Amino acid sequence: MKKNIYILAIGLVAQLAVYSPGYAQKKATAAKTSASTTVKKSTGQVIPNDPNVKIGKLPNGLTYYIRKNAEPKNRAELYLATRIGSLMENDDQLGLAHFTEHMAFNGSKDFPKNDMINYLQKAGVRFGADLNAYTSFNQTVYQLPIPTDSASVFKSGFKILANWAGKITMDGEEIDKERGVIIEEDRQRGKNAQERMQKQMLPLILKGSRYENRLPIGKVDLLKTFTHDKIRNFYKDWYRPNLQAVIAVGDFDVNEVEQLIKQNFSELTNPANPRPRLVYDLPDNKEPLVKVITDPEQPYNVAQIMYKQRGGVVKTTADFKKSLMYSMINSMIAARLQEILQKGNAPFLFAQSSYGPFQGGLVPNINAFQTVVVAGSGAALEKALTAGLAENERVSKFGFLPSELEVAKKNISAGNEKRLKEKDKTPSASFVQKYLNNFLEGSSIASTEYGYELTKKTLEEISLAELNALAKTLITKDNQIVLVQAPEKDKATLPTEAQLLSVLKNAGNGVTPYVDNSINKPLLDKKPVAGKIVAEKKIDAVGVTELTLSNGIKVLLKPTDFKNDQIVFSSFGKGGTSLAGNGDFRSAEMVSLIPESGVGDFNPSNLNKLLAGNTGSATAYVSDLYQGFSGGASPKDLETAFQLVYAYATKPRKDVEIFNKNIGDYKVILGSKNANPNSVFADTVQAVLSSYHERGMPMNLVDIDKISLDKAFDFYKDRFADLGDQTFVIVGAFDVDKIKPLIETYIASLPAAGKPQNFVDNGVNPPVGKISKTVYKGLEDKAAVELYLHGDYEYTPENNVQLEALNEALKIKILERLREKESGVYSPKVSLSTGKYPKAHYYFTISFSCAPANVDKLIAASLDEVNKIKQSGASTDDLAKFKSEEQRQMELSLRNNGFWLGYLASAVKNGEPLDLVLQQPKLMEQVTVESTKAAANKYLNENNYLRFVLVPQK
Repeated sequence: MKKNIYILAIGLVAQLAVYSPGYAQKKATAAKTSASTTVKKSTGQVIPNDPNVKIGKLPNGLTYYIRKNAEPKNRAELYLATRIGSLMENDDQLGLAHFTEHMAFNGSKDFPKNDMINYLQKAGVRFGADLNAYTSFNQTVYQLPIPTDSASVFKSGFKILANWAGKITMDGEEIDKERGVIIEEDRQRGKNAQERMQKQMLPLILKGSRYENRLPIGKVDLLKTFTHDKIRNFYKDWYRPNLQAVIAVGDFDVNEVEQLIKQNFSELTNPANPRPRLVYDLPDNKEPLVKVITDPEQPYNVAQIMYKQRGGVVKTTADFKKSLMYSMINSMIAARLQEILQKGNAPFLFAQSSYGPFQGGLVPNINAFQTVVVAGSGAALEKALTAGLAENERVSKFGFLPSELEVAKKNISAGNEKRLKEKDKTPSASFVQKYLNNFLEGSSIASTEYGYELTKKTLEEISLAELNALAKTLITKDNQIVLVQAPEKDKATLPTEAQLLSVLKNAGNGVTPYVDNSINKPLLDKKPVAGKIVAEKKIDAVGVTELTLSNGIKVLLKPTDFKNDQIVFSSFGKGGTSLAGNGDFRSAEMVSLIPESGVGDFNPSNLNKLLAGNTGSATAYVSDLYQGFSGGASPKDLETAFQLVYAYATKPRKDVEIFNKNIGDYKVILGSKNANPNSVFADTVQAVLSSYHERGMPMNLVDIDKISLDKAFDFYKDRFADLGDQTFVIVGAFDVDKIKPLIETYIASLPAAGKPQNFVDNGVNPPVGKISKTVYKGLEDKAAVELYLHGDYEYTPENNVQLEALNEALKIKILERLREKESGVYSPKVSLSTGKYPKAHYYFTISFSCAPANVDKLIAASLDEVNKIKQSGASTDDLAKFKSEEQRQMELSLRNNGFWLGYLASAVKNGEPLDLVLQQPKLMEQVTVESTKAAANKYLNENNYLRFVLVPQK
């Protein structure tokens, strides 16, 4: 188990957010009443709109935003935004705003039934990954990334948006078919500890507001029984142009796009007597609201404190200054909490304090200063919460130090410089989000140049005194909310409501000023003795230069112009944890804690302070079969990144406190994980897939006790003592000749002994034959299914492209069958995993959640679709979709630094020619109906079939 505690904690924080149908809640335009926490009215100049975006309004009230942007090339982002959501529903329409969003993909005037999805898939647009939508309390937004190099496809994009805006047919048969899909969406996302606790939490945090009874997913009983006129009325009342906006950003002609908008949307009309679009508020609370919630399946003890405040969006330079100060405050508090988390006696597993939108933007113009802590037990929660709140009080009483402010300013300044340098390489999706926020919230749309100058000027203006004064306003006397979510088994040891209020009142007693323990010394004491480049070779087909260094290391250099200010790199050498003996394997598995502990004399906190304002980053890793480095930087900071590589190789840090803190945290995680049905299910799948081999089994508490820092540290040193067989891949904005001196200084000087390196096959293989496992765990009417079809094979490009075609065809058919025809699932997944080493093997996986009563029927339906492909091959239509999507994705990938970084490393690892990517069109020509039929009969072999099912406990 290699999970970092930070990743765990992010999940815990997300767990506190109010339920929504699979998307982050967004804020929306609203005017708020006054309150005791009202912030003084903003002053300053209004931030002007970016002149590069054309903003207009049709006579019917529809707003549009148009911007030409050539990144990515031959692509556009088309959005339809509506200022309506679940808050607009009548009591007999609960859930129908979200239901309407679903119906947009199930038939409209110009695209009956599923014609829209089929048309777009053939044009290379992926359903779900590209084509998508979301519904929230105040808004519904549709997104359509689309190619612009096909005039007919591009023009059709605006027709599709117009169909969503006012031409959805709401066919009765389609409505009834979609009921089951949405009920399954509710099942997939809910019916767990999180949902049960939220049902107790929502009446508290949304007390007295319309939000409390308007969750976007709605009520299942109503979703099953509502009459068709209810959803048709909702669509008629609310989908109207004066509440809608079209956003178009991409590689196109602005005037042409404006005409397309006028042609497609001008005919839309508003109701003769439109219903008023009301604004809903969240009442203040003078007295603290406190709730302790427990659940048998909740694994961790979590406490959260919220201080609600009235807020608003950034419209003026004064607003911007305050938002920038809040950002700095958040980063400085986070740095202090990180320092505590590195200590062996840290009172919490995780802690976070920050100011921002209340519950992630749940209610427009309501912000909050929120603190979350996670404790190792119910008995330790009061102490953990006290410690977390004490840091807030320390900030309030004594403020921040000049050295902390300097770090925060340097980091913001570095990001500001990077944005300016990348102004012509900014992806269209980034602009779309700004315009979406402007329409829905009224926030400003500054140009990149204006934002750069404003940020630079504001950073110079912000003083420590005014920042500390703002920090004092974070903790308010009213609008306080205290929440505890904990395991049922810890109920007796949890703090009472009275104790929680006492912590809230007294946490700051006895706090003293913060002391900055920065280390003032360079990362490296001296530059290493440089090595030499001893050979150079060009691979012109892919624009790569291969260097051989005097220590044996190979370096692949691919300069690009995809970004102006980005260089990324990674390296690998054979070995990894496969070389650890069975007795030391668990210690080797935790070797990632060595680079996570910092490097040399610098723990992570001190390293962050040292590198403030520097974009250079790097770390070391050890995986199952390889070890190496990864990192990146702006060109000006590449030397720092390479210095980090050298330091991680030659000056690893052995930090007992950090190591023991992490091991202690892992013990809590492992001791709690069996409360979660999905965790138990995942452990079962992992055990079976590894044939119960000791090296493949999930880690348990007995394994944790075997872990030794000394063994982990020695294993790390051993893996990085001889780096002569490493291959580095460097991609980005650099000149080959100019980068060579840095490579000679920091990479050619890495230690090497010239010994051949390799990994070991330890025999961790999946089982042969048919195996079925059913796990009985969970309280709700919810099942999970995972089906595996797998086997050994010959790893070749020709075989792999056939497997990929099969995967896409099966993905399409499983979605059509299980969701559209059976209405039995929400989002079934079909995936393909292939690997060449240590033994070439493939896995097809079909997975979904559903009602327990439907498990057998839906498994049978899935296998029926597998057999149909074996009998007839993939259909011509499905192969056309596959080839089009692959072509479109490859067009994007070939202009992406991250793609080339992964591709080149993978090609070298697998012994493939570096220009293999250029052969993709020829490989695609080999994919036919007959070839997929042959491949299906060869690879979709039910002789190696694993069936895993999770159902509620009996």
